[in-house]
Amino acid sequence: MHALRRLALTSLLASLPTLLVAAPAGAQESDAARLVTALLGETPVVRDAQWLTDRIGGRVTGSQANLDGVAWALEAFESAGVPARREAFTMPARWLEQSARALVRGDVEFAARVAAMPFSIGTPAGGITARLVDGGRGSAADFERLGAAVRGAFVLVETDELVDVAGLFREYVEATAIEARAFERGVAGIIYMGSRPNNLLYRHNASRGSANRHPLVVMERDAATRAMRLLRAGAKLSVTLHLTIEGGGPYESYNVIGEIKGTAQPEEIVIIGAHLDSWDIGTGALDNGGNVAMLIDIARQIHRLGLRPRRTIRFALWNGEEQGLVGSWKYVEQHRSELDRVVMASSYDIGTGRIAGFFTGGRPEIVTAVDEALAPIAGLGPFQQIDVPIVGTDNFDFMMEGIANLVANQESANYGPNYHARSDTFDRIDVRQLKLNAAIAAAVTWGSANMDVTWQRQSRDEVERLVAATDLEAQMRSLGVWEDWAAGRRGRQP
Repeated sequence: MHALRRLALTSLLASLPTLLVAAPAGAQESDAARLVTALLGETPVVRDAQWLTDRIGGRVTGSQANLDGVAWALEAFESAGVPARREAFTMPARWLEQSARALVRGDVEFAARVAAMPFSIGTPAGGITARLVDGGRGSAADFERLGAAVRGAFVLVETDELVDVAGLFREYVEATAIEARAFERGVAGIIYMGSRPNNLLYRHNASRGSANRHPLVVMERDAATRAMRLLRAGAKLSVTLHLTIEGGGPYESYNVIGEIKGTAQPEEIVIIGAHLDSWDIGTGALDNGGNVAMLIDIARQIHRLGLRPRRTIRFALWNGEEQGLVGSWKYVEQHRSELDRVVMASSYDIGTGRIAGFFTGGRPEIVTAVDEALAPIAGLGPFQQIDVPIVGTDNFDFMMEGIANLVANQESANYGPNYHARSDTFDRIDVRQLKLNAAIAAAVTWGSANMDVTWQRQSRDEVERLVAATDLEAQMRSLGVWEDWAAGRRGRQP
């Protein structure tokens, strides 16, 4: 560990008494304080995060690096003294970019760096060439303006520069609508102006996932803005895309599940999860290697201290998250017989920004439970729970099965601009905050595993009422999971 990081952690540990409130005298509160103290001290969490991201790198589900990540996670749990296993599930389709390049031609000619959007189709050996048209923002009015000129053309879509997580979710929502309009009008494909500064390339899922049948790319921002200026000045341009994609049918992937058995009520389960997979342009540090290392460290310290939770705690490292939340979905299907006994399922997936509270899924009783669990570490706050349901990470299928679920609400920090980008590397991890987040996540997990439970699994009718009363449908549509819910393939059965 670098000397400056060691000094920062030493200072953090020295400040611990001022960060924590006085804990009550009960045994569980004492255990929670011991666990938090251990996590804020010297632990291997930074070493683990660096190994996973620097040594293994980007871990696309279906790649060798992903399999290496699974093997590493199993070994990390074993070294921590925590029993772990890999659980196989079937991914519906393989998608790996091998190469991507673009050449702008016409009145002006220049090469442009591009990244294929996940589930973009590949091109023939000679590439695909089509006219380039100015798609504006991709609005309904923009496509009305283009009229028949859009058919058979590549549409260049202008974007704002991304600065925060709110902008990120806006991109997802807007892309869903843009792609629906474009495909309906017979475009050859879509080229998105890169929304990241410094010409960073990144990946966003195509809204139709593996059902997509068009070439879709992100073009580096400077080249895309140049092309847009030229088009608006009257230049005639075409683009040739060369995309080499490794595809294929269903294949086997793996979740990694660590487990610490409960004592008084071992049949009841608390799940804490983070996804192991990532995209491959960067090394998957903020999304989501730091949180993977954090989960393993929480398990390590519980075992090292000899703490004994009332309920069983499962530490889930999901795969296939980036390609439709598949690993956690298949876990729910495979473990359906025990879902009534899952007390809480939590997910950590927004980098290493400060945990300011939790999304509690539109269930007021869960707000009270989280407040209680966080009470022993009030000094790490303030915390504010947001009682709305959220889609976009591995809480989703638990929520749709009626299970109490949490998503850490983390401050944006540097997550948005580095999301799925070349810059998502180890040096973007806020080491000090990662350890503070570990203490917060551990307190909520430990509290859930030991407190009296006042809530139950929701029925199908209750889940449907939640969907009707909130914006869940819009969220699900933007992430491409609505059809599976509507068709009864996902979620609690009647």
